[in-house]
Amino acid sequence: MGNNEIIERVKNAMVGAGAGWVLWLMLILSVVSLAIMLERAWLYFSLRDDVGALMRELGKMLRAGDLDGARKRLEGSPSAEAAVVLAGVVEASYGAEAAEQAMAGASALQKTKLEKRLAYLGTLGNNAPFIGLLGTVIGIVGAFEELGKANAKPVAQAAGAAAASAAAAASAQIAPQAVMTNIAEALVATAVGLVVAIPAVAAFNMFQRIVKTTLSNTDALGHVLLAYLKSTDKGVAHAGATAAAVPAGAPSRRVSTNPREDDEGAN
Repeated sequence: MGNNEIIERVKNAMVGAGAGWVLWLMLILSVVSLAIMLERAWLYFSLRDDVGALMRELGKMLRAGDLDGARKRLEGSPSAEAAVVLAGVVEASYGAEAAEQAMAGASALQKTKLEKRLAYLGTLGNNAPFIGLLGTVIGIVGAFEELGKANAKPVAQAAGAAAASAAAAASAQIAPQAVMTNIAEALVATAVGLVVAIPAVAAFNMFQRIVKTTLSNTDALGHVLLAYLKSTDKGVAHAGATAAAVPAGAPSRRVSTNPREDDEGAN
């Protein structure tokens, strides 16, 4: 099988299929894309909360040592930030390091939840124009195929010169019409590809921004809890070290910085 035969078969397959299937494919992809946009928008709307007010209330409760109150406040918030910090509060009794690890795991789960299905929007936004371009190429190939057939079509035998001239004029009129039809179909495929890609890219960028903002707020809120836990751990460690340095029942002795007082005491 020669190269020309392979090219001819591929061309016949493309022209035979036409660009209609590309338009149907783009329609299906656009419906799926719209469904994902609505589902993600509803999810982010349901997770919204005043993170600034939540941070202030959490800090106030932690400074007062009210871990139970902080836990109840976080449980009452629908936000992803509160879910992450709540995991740290649950493990707060085991120390700051345990709380930090718990929040890291919860943050990874929330990130996966927030970014779910966003890859589809990004992929569709990047590739929809190329799918439309494929339809355009198929349409242009079909246009040139019609033009070639019209020019190669023999003029039917006519009894006189007038009949032959009329047949040639009819063939010349049919060719431009077929070419224009195929080119119009090709341009429609490109337009549909752009119409599908532009909203998908816009939604993908907006949703990625929401995810990034949520994770930043989570990190800031988590540091409020870690600051409290680390300060508490240091205070407990300092008190324990002081108690261990002074034996039980030993009298306290004032340390003087005046050498004369030390000499008098020795005498």
